[in-house]
Formats: sequence, structure tokens, C-alpha cells
Amino acid sequence: MKSVDEHLAQCLQGVRPLPPVELPLLDAAGCVLAERVTSSWDLPRFDNSAMDGYAVRAADVAVATTGEPVRLKVIADIAAGSNVSTRVAPATCARIMTGAPMPPGADAVVPVEWTDGGTDVVHIDQPADLGAHVRRTGDDLSAGSVVLAAGTVLRPAHLGLLAAVGRSWVLGHPRPRVVVLATGDELVQPGVEPGVGQITDSNSFLLVSAARAAGAVAERVEPVVDDADLVLAALEHAAARSDVLVTTGGVSAGAYDVVKEVLTRVGTVRFDRVAMRPGMPQGHGVMGATPLFTLPGNPVSAFVSFEVFVRPVLRRLAGRDPVLRRLVPAVLGASATSANGKREYLRATLTTMDDGLVATALTGQGSHQLATLARADGLIVVPEDVTAMSAGEQVDVLTLDEGER
Repeated sequence: MKSVDEHLAQCLQGVRPLPPVELPLLDAAGCVLAERVTSSWDLPRFDNSAMDGYAVRAADVAVATTGEPVRLKVIADIAAGSNVSTRVAPATCARIMTGAPMPPGADAVVPVEWTDGGTDVVHIDQPADLGAHVRRTGDDLSAGSVVLAAGTVLRPAHLGLLAAVGRSWVLGHPRPRVVVLATGDELVQPGVEPGVGQITDSNSFLLVSAARAAGAVAERVEPVVDDADLVLAALEHAAARSDVLVTTGGVSAGAYDVVKEVLTRVGTVRFDRVAMRPGMPQGHGVMGATPLFTLPGNPVSAFVSFEVFVRPVLRRLAGRDPVLRRLVPAVLGASATSANGKREYLRATLTTMDDGLVATALTGQGSHQLATLARADGLIVVPEDVTAMSAGEQVDVLTLDEGER
């Protein structure tokens, strides 16, 4: 059997980030920026008010108190978006809204709460320091400065910043396109009651969701029956419109494992037994020029295989780094056993304690037991040479939340 690390290295061999494309901002969330972006202008572009209030000369209100408020004439109303040229002279002020440009002559803003709210004449009962409540030109970014570096994974704040400096698109690595294809005569669609010997197709929903969670654009196609010609046609059609093709089922050693039969005939996919549990039967290669993963048919085996082998490839195609999920340390909550010579991935619940994480393996580790997977927060990774672990031992865990702990 091949080791997990050897198989993963072969899966990643030759995989490069997808070529950058122009991405509209709202399509770029979660993508990796492929250019350095600089600002074409200052941000803010002009001095503006940070408060609703009155634009004043700080010297005019320096002696204002509650008992002896300063009285100023209001010479203008300035709303956000105004193009104001009225100069604030001594003993005058302008009523101003948040975001509105500062008028010439004014050097501070008095919040409306410090006044009587007058519209012709206003009484101000607190002084304002020079520059108080004024957002200065370029105090966030200056023209020509670097906004974002190449390699940035674009989050909502990044997209807002890009829009603020005038960008409507960016050059970025697109999300990989994934097509998931399940095979088997026994499969029926969700919503259809299975007959004798039939099961509902759950794997394709599981894997499409996992691919989307990994940042891909994933598509599910309807299951294909165990007919060699139909399977080959479905594979070729799916490969033509995807960056990665994932199949589930039909890759073991049974007489009706049609995916393996078809791809063996094509000769572009290698089938191996990998020293892991769950997920021992694995296939990897290409269909045309498209990377192809043939995952086992048992749902937990398919999911773990996706996490260990497919997800890293998707992240590399997307330009993400690191490609592997980070292993986090935890303390084992209860004793557990593992198969000798195989790397085991035990479904577990994670509990955060004062001194760190506690990982407790769930009862029901069969590769068909999807309900156990649904309750799991992570996968305890048991090395190949370990067969038994005691409560309190240190273990490594792959967390299954959407964060990168």
C-alpha cells in the first residue's frame, strides 16, 4: 500500500494556480489577488466632517462654556456631496453633516450635541480643538500607496477598500470549477423513496458542499448507472467543463466497479490502495487535461478522502497557501484504538477547556456511518504505528469548522 503522504504528493505534483483573470469585485470574495493594487487617489479624497454639527474656526469657540456659550452666525448648510465654496469668516460657522466637505476657513467641527441646534444663529457651549472631528485628506491612504499586496485572500473589508479607491474589478485567481459525479445502479435521488436494494445518493451532496466550503465553484450531476459507455460519456462531458473532476463509487475490487473498469481502459488514472482508514481505495489521474479523483463509495471514506487529497489540490489551484489544513493539538478525552499500519482519521467532538482542546472519538467509526460524521467537529489523526491511545494523551486533530484554526 502507498502511504498517505506519497499519494498526496502525487496528487499535488504539477498542480499550479489557475491563470489570473479579471474578476468583478462581487465575484472576487475569497479569491486570491494576483496583482499589487495601488491607490489612484487619497482616501479620504478631501477634508470632511466626522460628525453632524457645525464647521467652525477653533479660535472662535475656544472660550465657550455652558454658562457662557459662544454665539456664531450660521452662513451655510453643507450636506454630504455638496460642492461648497462659502468661506467661514471669524464669528461665523456652517452647519455640516457627516461626510460633507469642510468649507474654506473652518478648521474644526463642533458636534450638534454641544449646541442649541440653531439654524440662523447657533449657541455653542463647549470648545473644539484645532482639527477636532475633521477627517483629513489621505489620513487613511495616500495616492500611490499600496492598497493590497498580491497573494491577499480577498475578504469583505478588502473588497470595500478596493471599491473605495475606485476599482470595479481585480486580477485574481478564479475559483476552481469542480464537477462531482456519483455512479451506481443502486442510487436514487433525494425525495424518492428507495426500493429494495436501493439507497439515496448522499455522497454527491456531501462532496459538492465540501468543495464549495473549500472555495470552489462546484456542480453536482445526476448519478450515472453502472453502464461503461454511459459512465465514460458522463466523465468526458464533466471533464470538459471543470478544473477538477471527482467521482464517488465504483473503484473497489468488485465485479461491478464500472468507474475503475472504464478508467483502466482509458489508461490515464492510477488506482492504488492507500494506507489509511477510512478511504483505502483511491484513484487519481487525468481525464483529458483535467485532474480526476475517484473516491470510494462509502460516504465517510469519500469525505475523508476529499479532505486529505482533493481539498489541497483545490487550494493550490486557487492560489491559496498553505494548501493543507493545519493540525491542532488536543488532549484525548477517552481511550481509542486504531488499525496497525494505517493512518486513521477518527471522527471526534471537540471541547474547548481552559487549557486547550479536548478531542473525544465518537462511537460508530464505520465508513458508512454518516450520522457520526455529522456530529463530528474534527478528525483525530492517528499515526500508522499507533494502535492504542489512552485518555489524556496528546493528539493532532483536523478541525472541520470553516475557520483555519
